[in-house]
Amino acid sequence: MANGAKISGWPRFFLRAPTAILTAVPVVFLGLFFFYPVLTILATALNQGWDGFADIAKSPRARGALWFTAWQATASTALTLFVGLAGAALIARTSGRTGAWYKALVTVPFVLPTIVVGGAFKELFERLNSTFGLPDLNHTAIAVVIAHSFFNFAVVARTVGVFWSGLDHRLEEQARTLGNTTTQVFWRVTVPRLKPAIFAAAVITFLFSFTSFGVVLVLGGLRQATIETEIYRHAIIRGDMASSATLALIQVVAVLVLVLVNSTLEQRANVTSRMARSSIAPLGARTKTGITCFTLIFLGTPLFLMIERSLSVGRGYGLQHYRALFVKVPQLPTTAVDALRNSITYGVIATFIALMIGIVCAMAIVTRHNVVSRFFDLGAMLPLGVSAVTVGFGILIALDEAPFDWRTRWWIVPIAHALVAVPFVVRSVVPMLRRIHPSLREAAALLGASPSRIRRQIDLPLITRGIAVAAGFAFAISLGEFGATSFLPRRADTLTAPQAVFRLLGTPGDLLRGQAMALSVVLAAVVAVAVIASEMFSSDIADRSRTKSPVGS
Repeated sequence: MANGAKISGWPRFFLRAPTAILTAVPVVFLGLFFFYPVLTILATALNQGWDGFADIAKSPRARGALWFTAWQATASTALTLFVGLAGAALIARTSGRTGAWYKALVTVPFVLPTIVVGGAFKELFERLNSTFGLPDLNHTAIAVVIAHSFFNFAVVARTVGVFWSGLDHRLEEQARTLGNTTTQVFWRVTVPRLKPAIFAAAVITFLFSFTSFGVVLVLGGLRQATIETEIYRHAIIRGDMASSATLALIQVVAVLVLVLVNSTLEQRANVTSRMARSSIAPLGARTKTGITCFTLIFLGTPLFLMIERSLSVGRGYGLQHYRALFVKVPQLPTTAVDALRNSITYGVIATFIALMIGIVCAMAIVTRHNVVSRFFDLGAMLPLGVSAVTVGFGILIALDEAPFDWRTRWWIVPIAHALVAVPFVVRSVVPMLRRIHPSLREAAALLGASPSRIRRQIDLPLITRGIAVAAGFAFAISLGEFGATSFLPRRADTLTAPQAVFRLLGTPGDLLRGQAMALSVVLAAVVAVAVIASEMFSSDIADRSRTKSPVGS
């Protein structure tokens, strides 16, 4: 197959290794850096017996954190569904280069560092208070919910939008022919069939809001505590590892249930979305313009104010805050530019690791239909659900003695980032693999091709689009990762840009706030470029290969 030459740059081990050896790589990686730390948390919590849970139940602050975590995640999910469905309607009807641009733009907020999102909304709420006299929402639950809806907008818009575009739209045409209005058709015909995607998006949004850390830390303050911030407070500030382990265990159990629910809903969505047979009815010009304007205002206002604040110097504007990024300040062990350089280096390493592990997991999920497939499906998703904070905390308490005394090594940072990115790689690649018609692999096997050759010459060329999107997501996630690295060493050579932003935001002073906004803008720009580039690249690949490769359900 001619396409085989195009991927010669892939490591020979990945392309030619026997299936058993290749499959063992993610098992060892996830087992050592994820399951072992999580099981250590479990053992630490259970060693206390019921006393640990009793202490949590007796603590008013812990009970408040549990309650606030649950209800703010519910409110965040409801608001995100409300604002995101409009974006889904536009994505369902937009394709080609325009659709790729719109998808990329709505995705940028989702992959922005949570610290950057928190800082942007902190600036927005303060500006609304000083300029228009509106209440300052900082350190309130409302601020957290609004920021979560901004952060998760892309989850609803993309999940529901892609599913929506794949439905059989002749049912809507028939309903309109029978005299139903557009509104009646939407609520009576479209929405019931969108339920699998809406529920799947709701579960994912709830999961991300439930495990949110950076946004709550910046906007919630001390009064709005969640399970994540309490794990951090007990472990890092108070040194109470036992209580942190108990809280982490409670969170792991809750998240495991959510992951199982999401997996079930996703499978239902995959089956239903294979029904595409007709074109979807276009939106009116006014509706399309209204949705576009709303999206730009909702997603763009916090980012615009962040840029404006980074340029604000006294009563004018200038680049002083950006120049200050090259100067060391007492609040940081190195310059902000060095921290950004660390983040980019870690991002490249983490992306490579996440792609290697994620692609192998995705192939195991798709090509095997037994308990092994289910293990990889659940095992690859758990690092996302368990949350980066729990991953970092597990590494902190598990990898601290021989033979695994690694928590102070610099490379443990990109390892932690790769763990968080692996689920996104798997979810980007699995749908592409499932679209490859089984007859292609069967024909190749009948002609004598080995499993490694089938992977090299059939699977990989056809999933290049998914790999491109996965690479952009993995790199962006690593750049913005804050939860896990909050528990890892804080030396000059391991300081990341999100950690530097958090320290600058936490110190009073207009100059430091300006530097924090400047670093946030640079970090957001790098993330945006990575995501948009991967979307454009994947769109070009899709256009070139649409008529070349036979794919099917």
